Amino acid sequence: MTPRKKLKGLVAATITPMTPDGKINLPVIRQYVDYLVNEQNVKNVFVNGTTGEGLSLSIQERKQLAEEWVCQGKDKLDHVIIHVGALNLPECQELARHAAAIGAGGIAVIAPFFFKPTNKDELVAFLQKVALEAPEVPFYYYHIPPLTGVKIRVEELLDGIKAQIPTFQGVKFSDTDLLDLAQCINKNETGEFEFLYGVDEQLLGALAIGANGAVGSTYNYLGRQTNLMLQAFAKPDFALAQQYQFLTGEFLSFVIKLGFGVAQTKAVMTFVSGIPMGPPRLPLVGASSEFIAKAKAKLDSIVWPNGN
Repeated sequence: MTPRKKLKGLVAATITPMTPDGKINLPVIRQYVDYLVNEQNVKNVFVNGTTGEGLSLSIQERKQLAEEWVCQGKDKLDHVIIHVGALNLPECQELARHAAAIGAGGIAVIAPFFFKPTNKDELVAFLQKVALEAPEVPFYYYHIPPLTGVKIRVEELLDGIKAQIPTFQGVKFSDTDLLDLAQCINKNETGEFEFLYGVDEQLLGALAIGANGAVGSTYNYLGRQTNLMLQAFAKPDFALAQQYQFLTGEFLSFVIKLGFGVAQTKAVMTFVSGIPMGPPRLPLVGASSEFIAKAKAKLDSIVWPNGN
């Protein structure tokens, strides 16, 4: 594999823009890329994941989105990671081959969650079959047990993983089990793996443990503020970093009580960025006008440190 820039910092879990009649809206992705880079200072993306409704899209739609993000991100984004997970192995393999062919910076895979792997060996066997289809592309395991129900600990998964999956690069760790994350990072003495945390409201805790960065939906519209948190943490100015984390948590706690998911994220991104993200795909339904009004008022009311 050719040398690559290390993946660290913030990775936006991209939203899939849709037209009012529910078709993917490819033309706005160019504007989306420019917005992330210029307004949020976010130069890494994770495409077709949970926030992007990847598993609600057809294989063809997922390929089109991957192509557009790679194309529009050229010379602008540092890393375009394509999620290629699906419920069946052939589709995962097809998407992995496609991601490799278009020059994706990495691929990621969730555990299949209808017929589930029940132990480490079964999970690794599945991941290995996908990774082999893109033998030059960095491979990430997307660990999200709250949605997949696959609770195999990542610490256990790491043992011997490089011998079985030579392209294994790291984990998108979307779970609140910071003990498991800590054990992973403790084992990663050489620093060869990247651990990207996926629970935005707990990022500061994950950074303290040693996470390399984060993949999340809020970095689409709170990327600038979260980058300032990362800078404060690095100084270190822990009190300032806490302020940013607490304010992000204040907003998320507020909207979670209203009912917050992918549909609502699309609405927030639309009113913050001005880019039309459109409705979600059924069975999800669009955010209510009441939610939008309350979420906007709450976000507008937050006073970030130093007036940011």
